[in-house]
Amino acid sequence: MKRWKIAGINFDHMHMGDLLRQAREHPQVDLVGICDEKPARMARAQADLAIPPDRVFTDYRACLEKSKPDLVLLCPATAEHALWTERVAPYRTHVLVEKPFAATLAQADAMIAALARTRRQLIINWPLRWYPSHVTAKRLVDEGLIGEVLQIHYYDGNRGPLRHGAGKIETKPGKKAASWFYQRRAGGGSLLDYLGYGTTLGTWYLNGRKPIEVTSVVDQPAGLEVDEHSVTVARYATGLSKFETRWGTFSDPWHLQPQPKCGFVIVGRRGTISSYDFESTIRVQTEAKPEGESVPVDVLSHPHHNPIAYVLDCLEHDRKVDGPLSPKIARIGQQIVDSAVRSARLRRTVPLID
Repeated sequence: MKRWKIAGINFDHMHMGDLLRQAREHPQVDLVGICDEKPARMARAQADLAIPPDRVFTDYRACLEKSKPDLVLLCPATAEHALWTERVAPYRTHVLVEKPFAATLAQADAMIAALARTRRQLIINWPLRWYPSHVTAKRLVDEGLIGEVLQIHYYDGNRGPLRHGAGKIETKPGKKAASWFYQRRAGGGSLLDYLGYGTTLGTWYLNGRKPIEVTSVVDQPAGLEVDEHSVTVARYATGLSKFETRWGTFSDPWHLQPQPKCGFVIVGRRGTISSYDFESTIRVQTEAKPEGESVPVDVLSHPHHNPIAYVLDCLEHDRKVDGPLSPKIARIGQQIVDSAVRSARLRRTVPLID
């Protein structure tokens, strides 16, 4: 079987450590390089994954030229997703960008165009896509258990991006102003960090349906450039859906679910599904059981349990990635995000941006 060479470039986002660990654990992967302009940001991954010094780079061009990867993992600040995708694309490698898609729809389209010229795949990873609860909910939706999906209700976030690192390891929070997560020019803020999760997976549940118009409100924290809380309402032909993002939940959902719970409620014509992050069951209401019942989540097996295994299986069999990882679905999610940003700025409802 083919062995796949993977490199990780730009460690702005702490999720790089999780992706590299998944790559290291895959039996067909050679982790051929890691790269960041600041060596200190790579130190933890280098030590934990026993990456030899000759595979550690500070110049992305040297990394790509020497390691010749089949797949590059990118974790830059949101506003630099297009920049780094365009830098890597000429080396004719598949590119996986950690969520969100981009800071703007124009940047997302630039990323799509950059990979289209090389006939390589652009993949956008959304970690919520790999939560068994949300995958189980999608299976039941596709099986028609609750009929046509009419509404999506989404609430998600955490105590804040400075309170944890790779692997959800708790960290001592630093100064917000010093982090790109809190800088407007870098694409910071809870809306850009988390809204794409809800709108992209929501589009997945809605089988690609788009809203007509969007209304969004963000908080204005004193002394900060960006929001820590946003509420977005999208009007579809079938009704209203709500997407709420929050940095500053009472607890982190991977330890203890806060209230409101983080996750999704999916409303169908013949039933409902509540699917919450990290939980072992989902709750289903149907016409046959209006009182509801708890359904155990599916066990996700290789290669459908994490993004590295799934993407390599697609590449091995010459298939396009689908669902939230595909530019087609993720672009609709980005359209809603762009519309929400515009609505919040103008303080009014806006048509879906295209």
